[in-house]
Amino acid sequence: MTFNSLILFWFDKNKRNLPWRSQFDPYKIWISEIILQQTRVAQGTAYYERFCERFPNLKSLAEASEEEVVRIWQGLGYYSRARNLHFTARYIQNELKGQFPSTYQQLLQLKGIGSYTAAAIASIAFHEAVPAIDGNVFRVFARYFNVELDIAIPKTKNYFFDLGKEIIDVKRPGDFNQAVMELGATICLPTQPKCDICPLNESCEALALNKVSSLPVKSKKVKIKDRFLHFLEISDGENFLLKKRTENDVWKNLYNFPLIELKNEQLINQKWEEFQFLKEPTLIWKEKHILSHQNLYIEFWRISVDPTKLKELAFKFDSEIFGLEEFERLPLPKPMEKYVQKILLPASF
Repeated sequence: MTFNSLILFWFDKNKRNLPWRSQFDPYKIWISEIILQQTRVAQGTAYYERFCERFPNLKSLAEASEEEVVRIWQGLGYYSRARNLHFTARYIQNELKGQFPSTYQQLLQLKGIGSYTAAAIASIAFHEAVPAIDGNVFRVFARYFNVELDIAIPKTKNYFFDLGKEIIDVKRPGDFNQAVMELGATICLPTQPKCDICPLNESCEALALNKVSSLPVKSKKVKIKDRFLHFLEISDGENFLLKKRTENDVWKNLYNFPLIELKNEQLINQKWEEFQFLKEPTLIWKEKHILSHQNLYIEFWRISVDPTKLKELAFKFDSEIFGLEEFERLPLPKPMEKYVQKILLPASF
């Protein structure tokens, strides 16, 4: 049997029952693929269902405000994905008269849709024979065909894309792409792959050559940056200062307490000397929040102020004043959301 016949036979018997697989709506496929870019299936499924419940079609997403879209996205992280979804939904609705592009090349022109997502939508929704190449596919192809090219080099993707075009099942391109991704996600794992139950094990070159653990080749290592963030919970007991993040950084367009970022954790004690107008900051909560390229060391400091001083401090910290009951409608970063749920809300009762 050939590669595609083996993997499709396995997929038909073993594919997971996922909600976006029950139809061929390009909108729903698009939403699922964007969510799963940086999110595990187990976590992403609940977010997908919540997102589609609020925005069941392209028109409903296009007509929503960006703030509401980001609010529904809250907790998934990588918020540029939500902003791009919203921008592209509006573009399709307004400029393309609601007609979802139906080819790989057309889909590539849309903001937030790269080659992998374009191929996934084109193959699954419109049955175009174009391979969707992601990390799972790199791994499966590299091991099965014993490809030793460095996947950290951009031109290597072209090699795998051409390889995919040669072997893709032209009658079932969407199922083929999903089958390869499924095998990479459940069997051909990065570490401790389940070669003993893999449907390709009798013809896998890496397994025959005892090279499974060394493939795919990836030379470039991601540099991790440490950041030290101090959030100031400035409140008169009922109202709080919040600032909308507008800079091109993590959590863009989300709301958080006024923020001090320092080069190391110890510098905060010196910083308080500059803020003598703030009385007795108290450390309430600290945590380490891990992103793909950053470690965020976060501390929340409580600063109680007189109600008459709140407007003055809002001006100093370029912030707005909100009551605690308003937090629910605002998109918050995950650490802020956790702090509100665990510290502020229990204390309000």
